[in-house]
Amino acid sequence: MKSILLLEKGRPPISLHSLQQNCKTLHRAANAEEARKFVGDAEVVVLHVPMDALQGWQSTIAGMRRVPTLWLCTDGAIPKNIDWGYTLDGVLFGSMNSLEMNVALGWGQRVFQQRKRWAEEREQLMQRIEERKWIDQAKAVLCEIKGISESEAYDFLRKQAMNERKRIGDVSASIVKVYQLIHG
Repeated sequence: MKSILLLEKGRPPISLHSLQQNCKTLHRAANAEEARKFVGDAEVVVLHVPMDALQGWQSTIAGMRRVPTLWLCTDGAIPKNIDWGYTLDGVLFGSMNSLEMNVALGWGQRVFQQRKRWAEEREQLMQRIEERKWIDQAKAVLCEIKGISESEAYDFLRKQAMNERKRIGDVSASIVKVYQLIHG
């Protein structure tokens, strides 16, 4: 790993030997302004902050850049309830040796990539649902205006999209919007 950004806020300093051994550069920041300088280079952000400040710092970092985010927890601060409601990619402990830290950092990056893929897939599915709504509305409009069946309306939309070299959802949205403008 090339670069880690360690955000330390309101926590007693701990030995960073294991963390330093797992990167070429360890940037340290105590506030958002300092973090902003280094977050562009960081492959991972490690938050060494009290648990009640985690959500705020996660939002701050996510506003700067989407990057794997792990929490460096002191062994005495382990929460009893595992469902914290945070979107952490992993948890590190100061007592971890270098190998354990390396595995945890790698796992955190993997979790982040998986979460990123899921978000992209979700976005694509939401777009498909939205496109499907426009297509269904446009088919209803065409059935009403042209007096044709749904399958004929769909064929009409598909052919129109090919002729205009546009997506069928875009053609459908245009038809529905014009219909609403005229009949609205």
